[in-house]
Amino acid sequence: MAIGTIAQHPLYLNPSPPPPLHIISNTTIHFSFFSILITTFKTCLSQLLFSICFNIHMFSRRCIWVNGPVIVGAGPSGLAVGAGLKNQGVPFIILERADCIASLWQKRTYDRLKLHLPKQYCQLPYFPFPDDFPEYPTKHQFIKYLESYAKHFDINPNFNETVQSAKYDETFGLWRVKTISTGGPIPVEVEYICRWLAVATGENAEKVVPEFEGLEDFGGHVTHACDYKSGKSYFGERVLVVGCGNSGMEVSLDLCNHNANPSMVVRSSVHVLPREVFGTSTFEFAVSLMKWLPLWLVDKILIILAYLILGNIEKYGLKRPCLGPLELKNTAGKTPVLDIGALQKIKSGKIKIVPGIKKFSRGKVELVNGQTLDIDSVILATGYRSNVPSWLKENELFSNDGVPKNPFPNGWKSKGGLYAVGFTRRGLSGASLDAISVALDIAKTWKDETKQKKKSVAARHRRCISHF
Repeated sequence: MAIGTIAQHPLYLNPSPPPPLHIISNTTIHFSFFSILITTFKTCLSQLLFSICFNIHMFSRRCIWVNGPVIVGAGPSGLAVGAGLKNQGVPFIILERADCIASLWQKRTYDRLKLHLPKQYCQLPYFPFPDDFPEYPTKHQFIKYLESYAKHFDINPNFNETVQSAKYDETFGLWRVKTISTGGPIPVEVEYICRWLAVATGENAEKVVPEFEGLEDFGGHVTHACDYKSGKSYFGERVLVVGCGNSGMEVSLDLCNHNANPSMVVRSSVHVLPREVFGTSTFEFAVSLMKWLPLWLVDKILIILAYLILGNIEKYGLKRPCLGPLELKNTAGKTPVLDIGALQKIKSGKIKIVPGIKKFSRGKVELVNGQTLDIDSVILATGYRSNVPSWLKENELFSNDGVPKNPFPNGWKSKGGLYAVGFTRRGLSGASLDAISVALDIAKTWKDETKQKKKSVAARHRRCISHF
């Protein structure tokens, strides 16, 4: 098209006048406003959709039928039950909240720890300790033994799976165990349905941390014994150890050996016994005596021997309880201290014994006798407790404290296929006895029910054949 022709086009011959400037300005403003509004709406919508999708998929949900028991806890007790069930050919699942077996031993014990009793009283069923292990295996040797135990019986727990609740469905006669599994990229909510539930989380599932006035103002390092590893980091420090059980004594001894200055809080009475008498372990000696003598008399003998070997410990601030060591263990679950060197440090003054705590302040602690100590760190050797009441929804077998209501040896079984393992207050030997009983009892019921199912299936099969 020629240039002249374009110039003669009607739009060019009679052009419209340009719009006023204020109209152009308002149009631009309105366009910008709507553009921003649309962009904001799109952003909010995308965020909303993402939030909805995230909340929907944050927990994938699964439901699993277990043709056998569910065992909660992959410590020594849970492994022992699993080994017994393996021997009986019974399928099972072990749920463990940590990422390893025996997490208490692997992650919450100090480096110098050894078994307090000879190895023959600490081995699990059907699998003895290696012959080359010492009489009192170290923590690392015991962990190695447990790993060999799991491998030998082909026990593979479901790790990183925390039980949220376990409830018995009386309508169907089944347990519903709900967990959160955190082993994958996103948490997975799993519900296990089973006939039998074995609680093997033990007496030491959670640390006990008492409340002390002013502790938040102390300013120094405060830790529980479960997080203590070695006295190396406490070199030259004044350390207050709260608690005088086996852990408190051993932590204080370890601090001394690393040139720290421990003061140990002793609020109540405590039995201190030599670890060995007459060349044999005190525990083994007591077990031998109980075959022939009543418990009260064995207690008397142990106290006399402790006095002859260790001397009068009360003059150092360690008062003995009125009940004997074995009776106190049976009735209150309080374990006597087996001395491995701490008492000598107490006698020499390298470990100071102090009474109960009144309150803390900045860099100091005031005791109930009015004495004030300058301290740098606090270690709480205040023990552990069961966590069963937080997730098990029943009140027949367990008390509010999370231990069986019936004393040993009758606290391992309840109605509805519920079992308890490792709550005997008798250490690993008591847990092993429970594990054997639980595995045999479950296996008997499982085999009977399996046979009944097979007979029922065979009968239905014969009826179907007869119709042809």
